[in-house]
Amino acid sequence: MSNRLPPAWSKHIKPGPTSKAILPPGRLPSSVSRAKADDLLLQEAYQHQQAKRLEEAQDLCFRVLARNPNHPLALYILGTVYLGYDDEKALRHFARAVGEEPRNPYYHLSLGEAYVKVSEYSQAIKHMKYALELQPKLIEALCVLGRTYVATDRPDLALPLYEKAVKINPNHPKVRPGLASALSSLGRMDEAAVHLNHAIERRIDVPVAYYDLVQTQRFTGEPKELQAIFRELGNPGLDWNDAEKLHYAAGKVLNDLKRYEEAFDHFNKAKLTLGQKFDIDLYRRWIDSIIEIFTPDLFAARSGYGNPSEVPVFVVGMPRSGTTLTEQILASHPKVYGMGELTKLRRVANAIGFKTSSADDLSQPIMSITHDLSKTLAEEHLSYLQERAPTALRIVDKMPHNFELIGLIGLLFPNARIVHCRRDAIDNCVSCFVLPFSEAHSYNADLRKLGLYYREYDRLMRHWNEVLPGRIFENRYETLVEDQEAQSRRLIEYLGLPWDDVCLRFFDREGSVTTPSRWQVRQPIYRSSVKRWKNYEKEIQPLIESLGDLADI
Repeated sequence: MSNRLPPAWSKHIKPGPTSKAILPPGRLPSSVSRAKADDLLLQEAYQHQQAKRLEEAQDLCFRVLARNPNHPLALYILGTVYLGYDDEKALRHFARAVGEEPRNPYYHLSLGEAYVKVSEYSQAIKHMKYALELQPKLIEALCVLGRTYVATDRPDLALPLYEKAVKINPNHPKVRPGLASALSSLGRMDEAAVHLNHAIERRIDVPVAYYDLVQTQRFTGEPKELQAIFRELGNPGLDWNDAEKLHYAAGKVLNDLKRYEEAFDHFNKAKLTLGQKFDIDLYRRWIDSIIEIFTPDLFAARSGYGNPSEVPVFVVGMPRSGTTLTEQILASHPKVYGMGELTKLRRVANAIGFKTSSADDLSQPIMSITHDLSKTLAEEHLSYLQERAPTALRIVDKMPHNFELIGLIGLLFPNARIVHCRRDAIDNCVSCFVLPFSEAHSYNADLRKLGLYYREYDRLMRHWNEVLPGRIFENRYETLVEDQEAQSRRLIEYLGLPWDDVCLRFFDREGSVTTPSRWQVRQPIYRSSVKRWKNYEKEIQPLIESLGDLADI
């Protein structure tokens, strides 16, 4: 969205002198001059936003809003500044922009994108559809709506949108990769590869296209793409984001070819391009605070809080621990609906101040949850789930990092099922390290810190099992791989549902898979990922050392 120019721009921003020529606010002689000055300030704000100088862009928007609190373009630009790091603020500013100019398709589209960020998909789809009513050939809206349908398990609705977008502009950077994503989420890997090769041939977002392309198959012989990726990496003008994608692509191919030392070298280089930092000491204090607050006495004193519904099912664990596989098995059952990774619970936690930045004292946000508030929050959450699947007996939220919020789940949904996916610690961490994660997962940028983070995750899960005995079903990846049917039956029994043999053929289930596991869950269960870490034993010694007694060597 950052490169998109709203149609209001031509009306508000006119070519002219740079902002250096703007008179200070106190010397503006008339409302006309103020309007022109605002236009110039917003032009500069937009340029700052494009260059990722977000504080400068924000300050200029504030200057305009101080004189004109409802200036739609200022609200819009401010929304783009917030999007990605404070999505709630982005929502509010885009909504205000829409209120001021309700027939501006770009404002509706951006509001829709903000709703996607917070998993409010029905609202997102409503605004993106309206953007397309206003401007049917708005290619960005076609692509974002298509991506949203893929994310919400409706890839069949995404395909015609992308096909229309291809006809409008086959070389738009979002079209071919988006169409490929929709096809691969349906398991149509060969078709996806055709579109990705098309993008590469036309030099459309080449690093992303190569990364996505190598995910569509497993390589047994060296493909021509590998040397092409190496040539791309040799480009002296390559930026860090593109270099990261290409290193991951090279690493994936080399791993398939069992050239493990070379593969890991590329995975390491991918991490180094980002330069992400993670404060493990702050995180450790946050876990300390959670453990101190959530005691058996706290839960006993809050008996009767929340909603007694058995509909919610939370699948948690470290990323790459088998959460996607587990959800696919559960969602294969005719009475279960899988919603994928939802940010809904995290939004509730953030709203009450339950954040890592408040590591010193979590008692206040938790104590603010009264009996009535717990019921209100739970009922609103339940309505959100049931809007998508009103007849389902169980609805699965597969957000791995909800392992941090099990205490909140216990307060809001005392009868909810919680499935904890656990995997061999070294395998789990290596599987994380070799994939690109967002900055929110910066613990994954360094082998040593990744191991220390895993130890904190393990410590917290042991605490939850102590204070909520019998509430959490531990689904070990290795047990599932060893005896799929027996473990699958245990999972369905834990959900309180009758067994259905269709759960054994989860890989035939229709619907989309949007996580990095999309290839694996289209196959029957395989055992090649067990003890995979031994391929990299020499390279991962810092990880093994930091895991300590959790490393099963």
